[in-house]
Parts: sequence; C-alpha cells; structure tokens
Amino acid sequence: MPPSVSYRDRIQVRSDVHFGKPCVAGTRIPITDVLELVQEGIPFDQITTEYYPDLVENDVRACVWYATEMIKTEETHIVAP
Repeated sequence: MPPSVSYRDRIQVRSDVHFGKPCVAGTRIPITDVLELVQEGIPFDQITTEYYPDLVENDVRACVWYATEMIKTEETHIVAP
C-alpha cells in the first residue's frame, strides 16, 4: 500500500457495531474473523474472493496492521520464577 494511504482509515471501532469491537470500516466484519483466516494461512486474495467479497486485499492488510499496532502498545509483565 502506498505510504499516502493509511491502514487506519480501513479500521473502525464503533460502539453500535459489534459491541465496539474493531471491524473493517464500512462493514460489520470483525478484525478477529479476518485474522483467524490469515492465521490459517489462507492467502489474502482467497479471503477477499471466497470468504469476504466485500473486502479488498488492503482491508486484510489493515487487519494485520491493526493487530501489530495493538501488540506494540501492549504492556508485558514478566514474573520472575
């Protein structure tokens, strides 16, 4: 995706859509549903043609981007043995 286009614009969190869970913007498709398909190794083009034809590949990339951004901000607490 060109740097001028933001993945952030493709993700939406609204309290009236899926109880505030992150979804692909303009849809009711939760990011977690898309990420589960990615986790299974399903190619992005197959996700957009067979599972979610309302999405484009950059929507799938945005889901991965969002998950990565959330992990970057997550605090990890290590407990010593």
